[in-house]
Amino acid sequence: MGGLWDFWVDRGGTFTDIVARRPDGSLVAHKLLSVSPAYRDAAVAGVRELLGLAPGEPVPADRIGAVRLGTTVATNALLERKGERCVLVITAGFGDALRIGYQNRPRIFDRHIVLAGQLYERVIEVPERTGARGELIQPLDEAAAERELRAAYADGFRAAAVVCVHGYRYPEHESRLGEIAREIGFTQVSESYATSPLMRLVSRGDTTVVDAYLSPVLRRYVDEVAAELSRPPGVRLLFMQSNGGLTDAASFRGKDSILSGPAGGIVGMARTAAAAGFDRVIGFDMGGTSTDVSHYAGEFERQYETEVAGVRMRAPMLSIHTVAAGGGSILHFDGGRYQAGPDSAGADPGPACYGRGGPLTVTDANVLLGRIQPGHFPTVFGAGGDEPLDPAVTSRLFGELAAAITAETGDERGPEQVAAGFLEIATANMANAIKKISVQRGYDVTRYVLSTFGGAGGQHACAVADALGMTSVLIHPLAGVLAAYGIGLADVLAMREQAVEARLDDGLAGRLPDSVLGPLEESARAELTAQGADPATVRVTRRAHLRYDGTDTPLAVPCGPAGEMTAAFEQAYRRQFSFLMRDKPIVVEAVSVEAASTPVPVPVPAPPASPAAPASPAAPAPAGGHPAEAAEHVRMFTVGQWARVPLYLRTALRAGQAVDGPAVIAEELATTVVEPGWRAAVTDRLDLLLTRVAPRPGAARAGTEADPVLLEVFSNLFMSVAEQMGVRLQSTAHSVNIKERLDFSCAIFDADGGLIANAPHIPVHLGSMGESIKMVISRNKGRMKPGDVYVLNDPYHGGTHLPDVTVVTPVFAPPS
Repeated sequence: MGGLWDFWVDRGGTFTDIVARRPDGSLVAHKLLSVSPAYRDAAVAGVRELLGLAPGEPVPADRIGAVRLGTTVATNALLERKGERCVLVITAGFGDALRIGYQNRPRIFDRHIVLAGQLYERVIEVPERTGARGELIQPLDEAAAERELRAAYADGFRAAAVVCVHGYRYPEHESRLGEIAREIGFTQVSESYATSPLMRLVSRGDTTVVDAYLSPVLRRYVDEVAAELSRPPGVRLLFMQSNGGLTDAASFRGKDSILSGPAGGIVGMARTAAAAGFDRVIGFDMGGTSTDVSHYAGEFERQYETEVAGVRMRAPMLSIHTVAAGGGSILHFDGGRYQAGPDSAGADPGPACYGRGGPLTVTDANVLLGRIQPGHFPTVFGAGGDEPLDPAVTSRLFGELAAAITAETGDERGPEQVAAGFLEIATANMANAIKKISVQRGYDVTRYVLSTFGGAGGQHACAVADALGMTSVLIHPLAGVLAAYGIGLADVLAMREQAVEARLDDGLAGRLPDSVLGPLEESARAELTAQGADPATVRVTRRAHLRYDGTDTPLAVPCGPAGEMTAAFEQAYRRQFSFLMRDKPIVVEAVSVEAASTPVPVPVPAPPASPAAPASPAAPAPAGGHPAEAAEHVRMFTVGQWARVPLYLRTALRAGQAVDGPAVIAEELATTVVEPGWRAAVTDRLDLLLTRVAPRPGAARAGTEADPVLLEVFSNLFMSVAEQMGVRLQSTAHSVNIKERLDFSCAIFDADGGLIANAPHIPVHLGSMGESIKMVISRNKGRMKPGDVYVLNDPYHGGTHLPDVTVVTPVFAPPS
């Protein structure tokens, strides 16, 4: 496709990011508002601007090779409940099954819980029933089904989700119901056997409803974009899926679109890190409202069941953990402790420094401490146009907050120390989020590089790395638009999965390749071939999803002989849970096939360097790099005091140059803070590689006086431990009460039996558990040793009733 433009677009809720490859192979980045009265669609408007066309002017399709698009259109429709009116067609007697769902209770400490509304508006219960082994229990009453579907059609319904008990394995009734609905005129019919062919009625049904609810919204958007691009044969319009791969516009479905944009960020993180020579990466995407973290160690990690906006879905999605900590997180002082978030100032009014009456936020703390320089920060889009930051407002409000804290507690920290304390807490929150996807799952995070992207990530990257014991941070030149860049680096992908639900042995392992995996692979290959892929270039990966019999946590391993799959499963299980259950049979819950093809033959170049002035010959060169010339020197609060530090422009840095911290590196869409003891070097690919070059300073010992900053830091650390205990228990449990109802509680107590921290589990346990701890301590004082475990179920000593079991494990601190 030489001589043509390629466009890679991440259409977010607030901004749309575009990375375009010009006909000469060079790259250009562009950002614009996703919603504006000046245009109908931001993606098409951005294409016009980069091609030099006037608004509304027809797009010359002969100048475009391909457009690849990640979009939040379906996600926003789900969040705002603005999808297609949908009817649920389900086996008689199960009309309320999806409404009941599972028995776990969300937000258990809330006094008033409002459950999310269902996506379907009407339920049609159809007389039919097929047994678990395929036996016909009740024939399908086609006349009754047609009568109810015609009535729904007459009332304006055009989308139907068809879910029959055991339909994932015996789809005849679902298939016939789908035919009836289409004959009546329903324009969107989603059958569960085609949408989510896996065991479990509730999650399979929810996924099918999501697909029926969102697919029409996506189709309308796809048609609108295609029409504006004057799409002729030869112009490819590809969409990013939640699983990390692209698909043709005609194959893009609602259930696969929820993480369309964020998935591009993970692909961009993994591919750019691999190009820089790193195969173990933690993704750190810090935006204004939240921070997304992800883990990559040679292959993309996917989760096959998740919940978004109160809706359960069972579809392959890249694993992303989100924490409510971003640049807009609001700072609070409450009850003698500092708190950062979880609420956010949003884009409007935004942080106080935006000058629109907003509250103090993490961004304001960075402004006060000089970590963000107003003269090198993008102007803020407001009602009156582009507005610069207002640091005077931030300074005044921090002064008032510091005075209020002093009056309430007697703690005499100045505004700078208060702001630094809030940043320390925000750093701990983000580090704890990374622990959940790494340490909690048995990965040694110190062996990874931290890949930072998003507008706010560079301000906190060194501090987060220090909190985790990491020593390397990678920042790509296009870090501010890495999701769009990642969409350009993604493969075209087709995935197939099928339930197996059988014990793993040599006989089953021998049958899987031909009887199950073969047809799945053939179907996936056919989809890619239909989208124009060369069959010779298609790569196929086969996986088996294994679990111990009685548990609900499958782990994916490469398909192969039974012995190899068992060894791989045990290795993964031991790494994640630290023990094995060799007396339990291993079950093949499902198998999956992934077929991938890399589109576009032109290699993606590294972003071109901007012209730079020669470095000052008088500047001393840091070890490991040539000197760089500072644009200016600015005040920054670091290591507990103000200092004058150099500020560098990213566009003026060239390959081979290095910057020692403390320093600030400013660019058009982001700011990077190089902390003391760190060095930022520009690689040959123009990445910024930050490395700790001096030992981390020892942590100050905590004293006996109450410290409002350390109080929050330790509270979050202990809470993280309690939550990790709960995740391990749920993941390895056999009891339905534990693994589905979540009828358990985990907490940490001090040496006297006083509660330190508890995860959000069952309150009744937590109210009495302390008595059990005190009883164990009193009866075993002086006899406890490492490795001891105490089990009791005494209702007279803290137990709630006989079936409840309390397990107590003492933990011993190392001698000081």
